[in-house]
Amino acid sequence: MRHRVSGRKLSLPTDQRMAMLKSIARSVIMEESVETTEPRAKEARVLVEKLITLTKQDTVFARREARKMLTPPRMTAEIKAAQGARLKALRAERIAQDPVKRLFDVVGPKFADKQSGFTRIIKIGLRRGDAAEVVKLELAID
Repeated sequence: MRHRVSGRKLSLPTDQRMAMLKSIARSVIMEESVETTEPRAKEARVLVEKLITLTKQDTVFARREARKMLTPPRMTAEIKAAQGARLKALRAERIAQDPVKRLFDVVGPKFADKQSGFTRIIKIGLRRGDAAEVVKLELAID
């Protein structure tokens, strides 16, 4: 019986599946759209909708909850090795790429008057290699 069992496994172990879905959600927040397969888009849509709902209450707790799902870009060896003014410039660039900051400062206000339906899925067609249904998951900014 499937009582109270939700979500797709997508033929992946839990840690890999969650990493993939978080990556798709991060791409949607940062770029406002992403092309992926239909089952992946339907699962990632759930995360994106929850993240945008968090922006309704702009509190420290909401930002921390969003940080759990949207990890910032990792510090590269280039950033660690940089010195002086170059280091400050790289840190400023990294902050500009922070998905949580973008979520609360750019994406959230666009949906301030909306209660739900923050994303849309548009079918594109079949992928050539394996004939998987490819869709575009995007923010429904009208």
